[in-house]
Amino acid sequence: MNAEPRPPPGFERHDRTSPFLDLIGPLWSRRGEAGLELALTIDERHVNGRGFAHGGVLAALADVALGYAASASREPPARLTTASLTIDYVGAVRSGQTIIATVDVQRVGRRMAFANCYLHCGGQRVVRASAVFSAISQ
Repeated sequence: MNAEPRPPPGFERHDRTSPFLDLIGPLWSRRGEAGLELALTIDERHVNGRGFAHGGVLAALADVALGYAASASREPPARLTTASLTIDYVGAVRSGQTIIATVDVQRVGRRMAFANCYLHCGGQRVVRASAVFSAISQ
């Protein structure tokens, strides 16, 4: 059994979880200058046949980061569901590397929310994503 990875400097274990996040995690979080940042250390569960992080794992991290940041950007937190996720892959990540997600929330309205996300690894941007969320009626 593998030991749980150590958190990146300044991060601690993210307090929210789900069955899916338990499967790919652990996720790490911290409050950065721009708000919530999430991190994931890539391991052998996350890679494709060429040894790079699978695009689906990177998309999942971006989607989670976008949703958490948009939801938490207002009080009480907005109840949101992803309506659209657009993602551009501009770099590769290998097993053992840590990805950090930062989010720029554009707008959270009564019916829709908009946000952009960037995934960085080793100081290099590897993913750009944007999402539109629909508000879930209470």
